[in-house]
Amino acid sequence: MAPIRRIYPFAQGKSDGDKSMKELLGGKGANLCEMAKCGLAVPPGFSITTEVCQEFHALGGKLPEELLAEIKTAVAGVEADMGLKFGDPKAPLLFSVRSGAAVSMPGMMDTVLNLGLNDTIVEGFAAARGERFAMDCYRRLLQMFGDVVLGIPHEEFESKLTGLKAARGVQYDVQLTADDLRQLVKEYKEVYKHNNLELPQDPWEQMYLGVTAVFKSWNIPRAIKYREINKITGLKGTAVNVQTMVFGNYGDTSGTGVCFTRNPANGDRELFGEFLINAQGEDVVAGIRTPMPIKLMNDVMPPIYAELVANTTMLEKHMKDMQDVEFTVQEGRLFMLQCRNGKRTGTAALRIALDLEAEGLITMDEAVCMVEPRHLDQLLHPQFEDEKKYAKDVLTRGLAASPGAAVGRLVFSAEEAEEWKARGERVVLCRHETSPEDVGGMHVSEGIVTARGGMTSHAAVVARGWGKPCVCGCEALQIDLKNKTLTIEVAGKDVVLKEGDWVSLNGTTGEVIKGQQGLKKAEVTGGDLGKLMAWVDKTRHLRVLTNCDTPEDALVARQNGAQGIGLCRTEHMFFATPERIAAVRRMIAEEELDSSHKLEALEDLKKFQREDFEGIFRAMDGLPVTIRLLDPPLHEFLPQEGPAMVALCKQLALELKTTVERVEGRLNGLREVNPMMGLRGCRLGIVHPEITEMQATAIFEAAVEAQKKGAHVHPHIMVPLVATTEEMDHQLAIVRNAATAVQAKAGVKINYKVGTMIEVPRAALQAGKLAERAEFFSFGTNDLTQMTFGISRDDAQAKFLSHYTRSGILVSDPFDTLDQVGVGEMVKIAVERGRAVKPDLELGICGEHGGDPASIAFFHKVGLDYVSCSPLRVPIARLAAAQAQIKNRK
Repeated sequence: MAPIRRIYPFAQGKSDGDKSMKELLGGKGANLCEMAKCGLAVPPGFSITTEVCQEFHALGGKLPEELLAEIKTAVAGVEADMGLKFGDPKAPLLFSVRSGAAVSMPGMMDTVLNLGLNDTIVEGFAAARGERFAMDCYRRLLQMFGDVVLGIPHEEFESKLTGLKAARGVQYDVQLTADDLRQLVKEYKEVYKHNNLELPQDPWEQMYLGVTAVFKSWNIPRAIKYREINKITGLKGTAVNVQTMVFGNYGDTSGTGVCFTRNPANGDRELFGEFLINAQGEDVVAGIRTPMPIKLMNDVMPPIYAELVANTTMLEKHMKDMQDVEFTVQEGRLFMLQCRNGKRTGTAALRIALDLEAEGLITMDEAVCMVEPRHLDQLLHPQFEDEKKYAKDVLTRGLAASPGAAVGRLVFSAEEAEEWKARGERVVLCRHETSPEDVGGMHVSEGIVTARGGMTSHAAVVARGWGKPCVCGCEALQIDLKNKTLTIEVAGKDVVLKEGDWVSLNGTTGEVIKGQQGLKKAEVTGGDLGKLMAWVDKTRHLRVLTNCDTPEDALVARQNGAQGIGLCRTEHMFFATPERIAAVRRMIAEEELDSSHKLEALEDLKKFQREDFEGIFRAMDGLPVTIRLLDPPLHEFLPQEGPAMVALCKQLALELKTTVERVEGRLNGLREVNPMMGLRGCRLGIVHPEITEMQATAIFEAAVEAQKKGAHVHPHIMVPLVATTEEMDHQLAIVRNAATAVQAKAGVKINYKVGTMIEVPRAALQAGKLAERAEFFSFGTNDLTQMTFGISRDDAQAKFLSHYTRSGILVSDPFDTLDQVGVGEMVKIAVERGRAVKPDLELGICGEHGGDPASIAFFHKVGLDYVSCSPLRVPIARLAAAQAQIKNRK
C-alpha cells in the first residue's frame, strides 16, 4: 500500500486520483500550485493537506509523528531552491505559516510570519540585512507567535507598541528607529515573562508549534462562528501553507499589497486594491495603517506596477474569474503570495458574470452559476429614499468599502451588537478597526464603520462577502470605548453620539449620516439583473411560485417573477384586523353547530375570506393560486393564560349571552399537551366540517366574482395534514359539494383542483392511494421534517440543534436545508408512488425549504414541478433552479 502523502511542494502540487485539488490542499495551496505552474514568482514552499488536519484533531490535537520528518524533508527542498538554510545564524531562511481551507474564510484562522528567528539568529540577520529591518521582523514574530501560538492576549503587545509610539511622538510603526524596535523587542519579552512563557529558541520547535496552531485554529470560536454563519459544512479542515518569507518591510524599495482584478464593490474592469510601502502583508488587511490606492503604485514603482498588471490579467484569464491577489515587493522584485476568487458584492457579482461572458472567458451557463443566491439577496436589500434629503445630516465621509444602505443603533463592540440584536434592535457597529474576533457582531449588524483601515481591510472584505454596507478609514471618528461615545467634528463643532443613537451608513458613497434615514425597496427588474434573470428563466425547469396571503404580497411576488401562489395560509388572514380575530373567537367559543352566534361568526369569516381571495385571484390573474384550508390548532387564536384570557372570556360571555364559566370551560378544553400533533389540519375540518364548508364556499364565490370582472382564475385547494385516504375523501366531498353549489347558483364554471399537503410520513408512504384522489401534492417539508425526525421545530433550535450542527452530529439544521437522506427519502417515495398511479400528478413543495438553494437542487433532482417560497426569495429560487438544471446537465 502506498504511503499517505501529507505534503505537496507548490511547484509539484497535484491531486491524487479523483480528489479535488482544493479539497486536498485548500484554496490557497491549490492556487499557489497553479501560480507556480504558470511561471509566476511564487516564494517556494509547500502545503500540508487538509487530511492531516482531520488526522490532527482525531489524535486529540497532536501532529502525526511521521509528519515532523516529512516537514524537514520539504524544508530541505526549499533550502535547495533558495540557497539558504533554516536556522542559519548568519543568513537564515524564514517562513510564514498560513491556513487555507477549501472555502475562503478571510482572517478567521491563524497565521504566523517570520518563523525561524531567535535571540542569536536575529543578531546575525541584523549584521547581514540591517538592524532596523531585523528587529522589525523579530518584534513581529514575538507578537504573532505570542498571540497565535501561546495565547498571550494581543492587547498586551499592542499596548507596548502604542506606548512606545506615544513616547517617541510618532504615529506609525515605520517611524520607529532601530533602537526603538530593539527596545520594543525587549518590552515584548517582558510580556512573555509576565505570562510565564518564552519564545522557543529552536527554529524547528517554532515551526512545529506554528503548524499546530494553524490546525488548532480550525476550531477556534471565530472560525466556527464564520462557518455557521456562512453554512460551510462537510470540510475536513484547513491545510497549512509553509512559504518562504519575502520582505515588504525592507525599506522604501519594498512593500506589500492586496488587489482585485476587478472592482469588488461594483464590478468595474479595473485593478482595484491597496499598497503599503515598507510593510508586511498583515499590515494591509489589519487596517493598522490606511494604505494608498493601488494605482498610485504606478507613480512610485512603475515597472513593478506594469508587471503586477500583466500577472493579474493572466491570472484572471487562467482562473476564469475575478481574482483577489496578495503580493509583496522586496527590493524592487515582485512576488505573488496568493490568489483566490475574490469576494464581491451582489452588484459586482452580476456585472462581473455578464462581462466575463461578453468577453468570451465563460459561457452563459457559467455566468449563471457564477452569481450566488446570496448575491441576489443583497441586490434585493433596500436603498435610501433620497440621498439629497439627508445631505445636511452627513457627519463625515470615509472609504466606500461595501455598497448599500444601513440604518441602526450605534454600538461599539461585537458583544454589544449581539446583545442589542437579541433585543430586536437594528445596529450599526462602529470600531477603530475590526478583527476576526468581531465576526459575530459584524454578522448581526446592518452595517459597519471603522476609523482606520482601507478597501482591503478585514472589515471591508468580510462586509463585501456578506453584502453588508461598510465605510472604512473614517479618520474623523473619535471613538471613546470607555464612555461609549463617538465624537465627530462637523463645521468646527463637535457632534457627540452615544451608544443606542440612530445612525445611517451609505456604503456606496462612504457617508456616515446622523439619524434614522428613510429606505425604499430595491428594483428587481431591468438592467444587468433583468438580463441575468432572462438567462435564468430560459435555463430552469422548475417553476417558482410564492407563499403569500394578501393581494399586496401577491403583487410583489409577481413583480419578482412568481408563476403563481404555492401556499396561501388562510389562518393568516384571520389575524389581519381586530374584527376578524373577534369573529374567529366567537366561532370557537360557541359549541352548538347551528346556533345563531356560530352561524353569524361563520358568515362574517366567509365575507372576510371572500374579499381576500378575490383580491388575490385578481392580482395573480391567469396564474394558479393554491389555498390551504385552515391548519393550526384553534387555541392559537386565543391569548395565553392571564388577564387577557380572563377579559376575553368575559367579553365572549356577553356576546354569546352565556356564562363566563361556560366560555372558560369551552376555551380551556381546546388546549392540548402537544398541539402540533393534535386537533389541526384536516382533523379540524373533519371534527368541524362547517369550517371547511365556509372556506370552500368563500374560495369559489371569490373565484366567481373575480372571473366576472375579467380575471382568469385557477384555484387549487389544498387539504392539510392528511394521513389516510378516508380523511382525504371526507374533505374532498365537502369541497366538491361547495363547488357544485356555488357554480350552479352563479351559472359559472370554475377551473379548479383539489390536492393535499404531504407532511406526515404515513401520507408519503400512502402516496399511491392518495394520488387516486388528489390532483396535486405539495410537500410541507417543515412538518415532514418535524415528524420524520420526531423533534419540535419550535424548541429544537434553542435546545440542541445548534449544538448538533457545531459538533458535526448534523451537517446542517434540517429546518434550514432539507435532510436529503431521511426526509428527502420520504419525498422520493411519495414522488415515485404518486406518479406510478398518476403520471401527470402535479408535484411541488411549499415549506421553507422552497427558498433554500441546496434544497431546491434536490427537488429538481427528484422531479418536482415547482417550488414555492416567500415573495422576496422568488428571484433567489429562480436562480437556484437554473443552477440545479445546469449542474444536472453536467
